[in-house]
Amino acid sequence: MALTVTRATATTQLHDLGQSLWLDNITRGLLTSGTLRRYIDEWSVTGLTSNPTIFDHAIENSHFYDDAIREKTVNGTSGEALFFDLALEDLTAAAALFRPVHDATRGLDGWVSLEVSPLLANDTASTMRQAAELYARAKLPNLLIKIPGTPEGVAAIEASIAAGVAVNVTLLFSWEQYLAAAQAYMRGIERRVAAGLDPHVGSVASIFISRWDKAMMTRVPAELHNRLGIAVAKRTYAAYRDLLASPRWQALVREGAQPQRLLWASTSTKDPSASDVLYVEALAAPDTIDTIPEDTLRAFADHGHATQTMPADGGDADDVLRHFAKTGVDVAALAGQLQREGAQSFADSWNKLLRSLASKSRTVAPQGTSVGASS
Repeated sequence: MALTVTRATATTQLHDLGQSLWLDNITRGLLTSGTLRRYIDEWSVTGLTSNPTIFDHAIENSHFYDDAIREKTVNGTSGEALFFDLALEDLTAAAALFRPVHDATRGLDGWVSLEVSPLLANDTASTMRQAAELYARAKLPNLLIKIPGTPEGVAAIEASIAAGVAVNVTLLFSWEQYLAAAQAYMRGIERRVAAGLDPHVGSVASIFISRWDKAMMTRVPAELHNRLGIAVAKRTYAAYRDLLASPRWQALVREGAQPQRLLWASTSTKDPSASDVLYVEALAAPDTIDTIPEDTLRAFADHGHATQTMPADGGDADDVLRHFAKTGVDVAALAGQLQREGAQSFADSWNKLLRSLASKSRTVAPQGTSVGASS
């Protein structure tokens, strides 16, 4: 797949403003075609994220995985084990492409992400166990293990960080949920410091943006459309800047810890009447990451602009949030609802992924090969 856009001004603007741009996608075709390499070279992409839906689309809608699935199926691999085999092959190749920036930034950038089973979102012990197993198996210095920031996930985040597992906290929707994840990260680092262990453990905290506005489309007046997600982002960014300046965090910096960077996720525009680069432009902020789908990346490289950064104090966020409160929107309650719905959506995607893998295995495996169960 050849790049049709050569202007890199917009993406380099983000980079120059202090924001990292990650790709919210991975397919074997992106790797084998050299497209990911070109995104890195031409559009300043310095990392990537993945999720079950992304892998499901990649496996179901292409033939890039057929040979590997055939080989592994013949050897008796199926279900989750088959998925993690395939995902780690892709992520190992991607991690090698991002390793130079990872090394140059001393682990601040250049990461790839792999999610634990979303079916474990409410199971602390199993999440901890699978996170540790995947991290140990991969042996990649720039792999983040994605753990949902659910109440049960928060304890797993702290324990995983304390064990030295790099974590991408996913499914965060509000500044309160972000702060719970950030405090879990700090507790994990503090446990390492107390034990005399290296406190330099990578982590990002992923705040989902566009789902706020999708939920509001039929609930608020038109003048409030596509404003709640950005307001929540601004409020969260202010909390992030305050945390980085706090005495507690500065004490950990002196011990050698690195920041848990704030990451904007779900940044494709859901409203067809709005700009397709609405969120990318609005979320430009130093010391953050924006992970965006491939179509949004192409759109931003083509006609996006990033000339202003988000105010460190949150700007007009509180005023906008008050407007929503006056219409009857309970932001805290909605954040909890969105997190629960997000966890269920990821679980549904996971189950669909396993069914797709089982179907593909039956299609490509030699006749007579026994294909295992999908879960």
